[in-house]
Amino acid sequence: MADKDSAFKIRPATPDDVPLLLTMIRELAVYEKLDVCVVATVESLRASLFEGRRVAEAMIGDYEGRPAAFMLFFHNFSTFLGQPGIYLEDLYVRPEYRGKGLGRKMLQHLAKVAVERNCGRIEWAVLDWNEPAIKFYESLGATPMDDWRIFRVTGETLQTLAQR
Repeated sequence: MADKDSAFKIRPATPDDVPLLLTMIRELAVYEKLDVCVVATVESLRASLFEGRRVAEAMIGDYEGRPAAFMLFFHNFSTFLGQPGIYLEDLYVRPEYRGKGLGRKMLQHLAKVAVERNCGRIEWAVLDWNEPAIKFYESLGATPMDDWRIFRVTGETLQTLAQR
């Protein structure tokens, strides 16, 4: 049997991975109790990740040749730092693979990507009830941004705002 490090490989997602990504996105949404919010399709993900202006990137974590985790991220920009950053939209490790350090390896990989691309930071959001994730992120040295609130405009509200 392979050692722990060689058993886990992180690779860029390919267009052929889009159905797998959507499956894992739905699994994550169920965990987060947000499954009714997933309206993404294979077609919409493929277009956003691989066609025309690519707006996000995804990585797959394979454990012993089986898909165990994924992360999806995109670039943002910090005017205060004067540098690009990375926003981690999703990080998900399938339940049967948790406790093996895969989430840590995924974030370490993303940190290397950020450093290679001269990014000043990585940011993400976590649901306030997700104590295991919060403790995990704090163990990595991540700092909660308690003074900040996330605002969102979607759907009909977005359409109305665009027409004003």
